[in-house]
Parts: sequence; C-alpha cells; structure tokens
Amino acid sequence: MWIEGEVVGRVDWNDKLFSLQIKADIQPFIPGQFIKLSQVIDDKRVARAYSIVNPPGGDIIEVLAVSVEDGQLSPNLQQLKVGDKLDVSPKASGFMTLEEIPKASFSGKHLWLLATGTAVGPFISMLETHEPWNRFETVVLVYGVRLAEDLAYKEQLLRLEQAYPTQFKLVFSVTREDFPDAIQTRISTGIQTGEIQELVGIDITPQDSQVMLCGNPEMIADTNKILLHLGLAKNLRRAPGQITVEKYW
Repeated sequence: MWIEGEVVGRVDWNDKLFSLQIKADIQPFIPGQFIKLSQVIDDKRVARAYSIVNPPGGDIIEVLAVSVEDGQLSPNLQQLKVGDKLDVSPKASGFMTLEEIPKASFSGKHLWLLATGTAVGPFISMLETHEPWNRFETVVLVYGVRLAEDLAYKEQLLRLEQAYPTQFKLVFSVTREDFPDAIQTRISTGIQTGEIQELVGIDITPQDSQVMLCGNPEMIADTNKILLHLGLAKNLRRAPGQITVEKYW
C-alpha cells in the first residue's frame, strides 16, 4: 500500500548528496524510524527505505540520500523537483529508536551516537526532540564522512551544540582530507585507540554508556567488536545491553 507524496523542498549538499522534504500524510512515527519511497520505473515498482531526518509533528517528512550511479531509485530521486510526486509508505518502521534503549538502572548516563554518511539522519531526528536531553547526562555524536563536503546538516548540528553546550559533545570525522575542527580518524580506530573518548572527556563503560551504531557494515562490525571487548553487550529486548545497531545498506 502506498500514499502520494509531494516534494515541497530540497537541499543539494554536493553533486551526489541531497535531502528531500516531502509532504505526505503518514502515520505518527518515532524518531529513528524509516519510511519507504517508491516509483514505478520501466513498468516495475522500485522501493527503498530512507530514515526520517526531521522530528515528529506536521505532515512533512525529510530524508537524506546519496545518488548511487547504478542505483535503481536514487538517481531518479535526485532529479525530483518541487511539485513532483512520488509514492510513500504510509507507516514508518524500524527499531533504531530511543524507545528501544533500556531505562532505569540499565540506561546509563552517556548516550553515544556513532554514524557514517547518510546514517546520521535518524540521529538528527532524535536530537531535535527533548528525549535524549531529558534522559542522558551527556549526548555524544560522532559523525564520520570521507570528505568535508559530505557533512550534511553541519550547521544544524553546530546550533544544537550551542543550545546544549555542556551536554552535547559533537565530533566530526573527515578521513580523506584535513578539515578544521574534525579528526582524521575512522570511528572504529578512534574508539579503539581512545582518541575519541579523550577528545570528549568521557570513557565508554558498560555501567555508564549506551551506544547506538548506524552506518556502513564495516564500521559497525569493527566498532561492535571493540565495544564488546570493552565489556558492553548487544541490547536485546529479552536481555538489556548497551549496543544498538542498524546497518545502513
């Protein structure tokens, strides 16, 4: 089942990376969830999942996407203009949400959000709500990209840093070029060596930390091993832990 959506705005971060604002009457969603966008191309329906970047409320959903040269849908999405229509799933899905993070004594004091590329989207949705700031003493976002031009929503994140100067720790990681105010270290390496923990002044421990990983499978696999070595455990509904994961392709 699909509903009609209309593009009401877009931002082009670089020649491949873009955001779409889409007006669509979807059901209420939880920050961190994704919706599916779809088009019929050459008489065949093609659908892909995209995390919602904006917080709940209103009838506009925003997604962050990268156009893949041989992709079945993303090149078409990149060509959409304001006023164009596309199909949208009526209900969001996914468990990369703060609702899945253990509460009470299992919650911990520090929330770590580790993202690569477009996977920063669901974390921005969370950060634009009150929940992370009300639940955690400190919120750390580590946002890794290859090039500085890939840092979507940089100014929005810097505004959040200004709004929560003692509570929000923002780390940009740009691995393939020097960039002011960014480390040039992969997320997994920065966690393993302790460079990132030292930078924000907080250790990652089973007692005090919750870690959400969202991004490419290599980053997730490598970082997950390091976190397990630090004594953290995968968060399951039947067995609360400290590591919550969503692979982004």
